[in-house]
Amino acid sequence: MRSVAGAGVVVTGGGSGIGAALARRFAAEGARVVVNDLNGAAAARVAEACGATHAPGDAASEEGVAALVAAATEALGEVDMFCANAGVAREADSEDDWEASWQVNVMAHVRAARLLLPRWLERGSGHLICTVSAAGLLTMLGSAPYSATKHAALSFAEWLAASYAHRGLTVQALCPMGVRTPMLDGISPAGEIILGETAITAEEVADAVITGIAGGGFLILPHPDVARMYAGRAADTDRWLQGMNKLQVRVEAAG
Repeated sequence: MRSVAGAGVVVTGGGSGIGAALARRFAAEGARVVVNDLNGAAAARVAEACGATHAPGDAASEEGVAALVAAATEALGEVDMFCANAGVAREADSEDDWEASWQVNVMAHVRAARLLLPRWLERGSGHLICTVSAAGLLTMLGSAPYSATKHAALSFAEWLAASYAHRGLTVQALCPMGVRTPMLDGISPAGEIILGETAITAEEVADAVITGIAGGGFLILPHPDVARMYAGRAADTDRWLQGMNKLQVRVEAAG
């Protein structure tokens, strides 16, 4: 799919931030959009503003994903593109934080793909966009659950692309760094030091997604520097880790 015009698109986490910007932009590009969010009122507001359909609910649980796919199929006829955008950024290290991060950042993608793949493979086309974040390519100092689960989300997206591209499945990983959303507003001072200077708007991310869809590449990188960092991490991992540790020292010195 090189354009979303006329496509049936689902956006999870669409009540605010990147998800809301994607829903608005897809609708403006001529897509038929279903906006999902755990916050039903927020999903309804975004949907009403851009002429979309809202489908509130949990996009991570097995039951919630099944209900969403059923509602979206009824509203759209066919789900052509699914944007697994909902995510959580937990900085604590409790069992609950790890579990929530795993369910929302990873299993939501797995469960959506499990339900959508049979139909997509049957018809020979389907498009999954996973909001992974640059943390999936690099890391996120200060949040082990976020870093580890975003790496897992990237790995799952890569596996899908490697396994099913020849059968018409397009998979893309959206990997922004800092984005001025409620999620960024709620992070720690350490996170602001790491991400704040280069943060962009959610609308700029949506622009990058439209460009990325047209280009068809696996990685969608709204921050071009991420490609250089990712290459450096792979080429000289020890040097990259030393650089990240220096940044951690800077964060700790800043309190």
